[in-house]
Amino acid sequence: MTRIVVIGECMVEMAPVDGGLYRMGFAGDTFNMAWHLRYLLGPAHSVDYLSAVGDDSTSQAMLDFIQSQGVGIAHIRQISGASPGLYLIRQENGDRAFNYWRETSAARQLADDPAALARALQGADLVCLSGITLAILSPTARETLWSAIAASGAQVAFDPNIRPKLWSSQEDCRAVLTDAAMRSDVILPSFDDDAALFGDATPQATVARYTRLGAGEVVVKDAARPALYSSSKGTLGVAAKRLAVPVVDATGAGDAFNAAWLAARLEGAAPKEALIAAHKHAARVLQVPGALLVVERCASLAKSTPKA
Repeated sequence: MTRIVVIGECMVEMAPVDGGLYRMGFAGDTFNMAWHLRYLLGPAHSVDYLSAVGDDSTSQAMLDFIQSQGVGIAHIRQISGASPGLYLIRQENGDRAFNYWRETSAARQLADDPAALARALQGADLVCLSGITLAILSPTARETLWSAIAASGAQVAFDPNIRPKLWSSQEDCRAVLTDAAMRSDVILPSFDDDAALFGDATPQATVARYTRLGAGEVVVKDAARPALYSSSKGTLGVAAKRLAVPVVDATGAGDAFNAAWLAARLEGAAPKEALIAAHKHAARVLQVPGALLVVERCASLAKSTPKA
């Protein structure tokens, strides 16, 4: 069995529905990845989420939801008196915009217990994390996390997922993400974000920068344009098929792409086939509200549960 540990912050999501009301759900970049990995992979792979939540009723509801989706929660610490972060989705100029309340999120303490980290990562084959994971941690906590990952011997898949508002400065953001890239085996950047922060002129420049830092595989997402893959064996680009229907919601499409790419590679797909699978799965997410295919997942789980 391949053991996958995804590290980061799951948040409370408040999404608008008809009549000016809001629906509560749970999402976040790394949790979205964990969810899609579990959705796509069979029983030969385990998927655990490593994070921290509070001991309030909302945190418990979050844990119940994560577990109900088949993602392991044994390494999500519950911290007394703490609570999860929250974000609210709103419409702005015909597109979705977000407000966040995460300054006191329990997930900021996910790397504060070295012994718990060591237990969580023991036996891990693949660790997945993002720039957001690193942005919410203190410098000391980041080093504690990287030390635990290194000690585990796991491969590392890293999405820079650049969110400037989470960083004290562009210089700090560049330094931390560059350091993370040097510690990672697979890098999954988005070109527009990296171009803005690092000044990359083309996706090929993004690939070259991460290759110089030592990444074994680089997969550059580029919105509707072709995704670019590179490794020591060569470079290739694969375009997504044009959608026959309008995009419903772009939230989480990049996370779904990442998960589908990794899932395909874990199951032996060649890079080109993995890119095709990633585009196809991301397109499914573009055609539903929210970052997850929860309705499909629940139906699948119901079919697989033996009846009493």
